[in-house]
Amino acid sequence: MNLTIREFARFQRLIHRQAGIFLPEAKQALVVARLGRRLRDLGLESFGTYFDLVETDPAEHTRMLDAICTNETRFFREPRQFEFLESNVLPRWRQRGEDGLVPKRIRVWSAACSTGEEPYSLAMLLRTHFPLDAGWTVEILASDLSTKVLTAADQAVWPIERAEDIPPEYRRAYMLRGVRGEEGKMRLQPKIRSMVDFRRINLNDDTYPVDGPFDLIFCRNVLIYFNRETKAEVVGRLTGHL
Repeated sequence: MNLTIREFARFQRLIHRQAGIFLPEAKQALVVARLGRRLRDLGLESFGTYFDLVETDPAEHTRMLDAICTNETRFFREPRQFEFLESNVLPRWRQRGEDGLVPKRIRVWSAACSTGEEPYSLAMLLRTHFPLDAGWTVEILASDLSTKVLTAADQAVWPIERAEDIPPEYRRAYMLRGVRGEEGKMRLQPKIRSMVDFRRINLNDDTYPVDGPFDLIFCRNVLIYFNRETKAEVVGRLTGHL
């Protein structure tokens, strides 16, 4: 299907205004590929007609944003940030808690969680370093703009091939291998799944419906989709919850 320059500009402005995602002209083919599926599913013949539908139908507006979002993720993505936490940050937090200087409570926000690999990686790491039987409480908020990926994250089931990204000691302790009808899949143990609260949050909104403060916010992998101005605005709002 043909997407005219004018039609692309309309979607570009709408997506940036609603989600903060900036799509340069080089992304026109991406828009055609991702939204073209919705046009075919709905039996529509033009992007202009689909844009009119998006503007008048809140449910389709949400589906459009779901389709546009890039949901690339994996367990323990960007290993150096997890290594830094483990070697520099978590030991200090634990010592302060053991010394009675702060409550034994850790609160973390994964601000663009996609299908859940990032917050669940944090859950495995933090449960290991801050065990329940030592009196620690760990709370993890995981948010995303896409309802589709939040549904997948809540199920906490992945192809077994994803296990290669998980350190062996965590894989043995926290993952269950599927059998019979679930063969070829893995499922997160309930004790780790229950640590994460999933919510739909648009980082481009003026305010966020969350209760701070948080000890740690992961947001690196979402900022790459914003332009400089939006990055500054989002970081400013996020740091207000630290």
